[in-house]
Amino acid sequence: MGSVKEVEIIKQADLNAEGEGVFIFSDRYSVFDWGEMPDHIEKKGSALCMLSAYFFELLEKNGIKTHFMGVEENGEFRKFSKMNGYSNKMKVKVVRVLRPSYDKAANKYDYSVYKTKQANYLVPLEVIYRNKLTEGSSVFKRVKEGQVTFKDLGYDHEPVVNETLKKPILDVSTKLEHTDRYILWPEAAAVSGLDKGRMKKLKDTVIKIDKIISGACKKAGIENVDGKFEFGVDLKGNLIVVDVLGTPDECRFMYDNFHISKEFARRYYRKTEWFTEVEKAKKAGGSDWKKLVKIMPPPLEPEIKKLLSQMYLAVTNEISGKKVFDAPALREVIAELRKYDK
Repeated sequence: MGSVKEVEIIKQADLNAEGEGVFIFSDRYSVFDWGEMPDHIEKKGSALCMLSAYFFELLEKNGIKTHFMGVEENGEFRKFSKMNGYSNKMKVKVVRVLRPSYDKAANKYDYSVYKTKQANYLVPLEVIYRNKLTEGSSVFKRVKEGQVTFKDLGYDHEPVVNETLKKPILDVSTKLEHTDRYILWPEAAAVSGLDKGRMKKLKDTVIKIDKIISGACKKAGIENVDGKFEFGVDLKGNLIVVDVLGTPDECRFMYDNFHISKEFARRYYRKTEWFTEVEKAKKAGGSDWKKLVKIMPPPLEPEIKKLLSQMYLAVTNEISGKKVFDAPALREVIAELRKYDK
């Protein structure tokens, strides 16, 4: 179970056999690695499920291997194009999760389990593509603090805010640690156990998927600013796309220069005392930083919660080109949300 979806294992994966499972997308949401926030966003889970299913089908049509098996309808699991209604349940192939050991005293992780030849496992990385660096992007903060340079990220100059990049910046973080940690590509190769060929394949696949998502978004007047993917290695050693992709939770989408991802919720909470406490706790370090936060996040205003629900539904409708949900047009929802984005 995660902060926003549950996983029901139907068949356990092992070294010699793929497993099967069902993602149950909830209406919960998470920001700043906090976990479940106090509100539920109506039908958000179904919207994410359907939009991700749409993109999984697009990937397969473009020759990209994934773990997607179908979306539930009337007891069966179907492709997005075969669905008559909507669902919050997605069937997927399951790979093994090999967790690095953790030394609490040193606050370090040991990834030696990945150094031996493995198959049918989750790659312990989250790969991020960035087509534009918006104001507040973590990249600017990391460069300012000396954690990384734009050259480290494969770029030949320092982009300005909202500059559309000639080629996407590819970034990478850990996936199985208590708090996600940005790392450079040499360390990513070391911790994941991926050889040079598969690491190149991973990067090439990210670029290809980015183009697929950007193309679908452009038809709906939506800009694909950035996003993230996860990968697995199947029984034959092939990279496959796993988890969820192409949704407002995995991507930062913009419509007429307005954020239509969960960035709206992030911006809302950045104004709160709770966020200040979270930032202080994270700087203190360690895996137990949440225990240092003495206050809980406040609930969203009711009208904002309703509009966020409509935003998720409208985005799924307009990117997929299919009236999956009864929701206002995205431009109408954005016009209302703008009133709260001061």
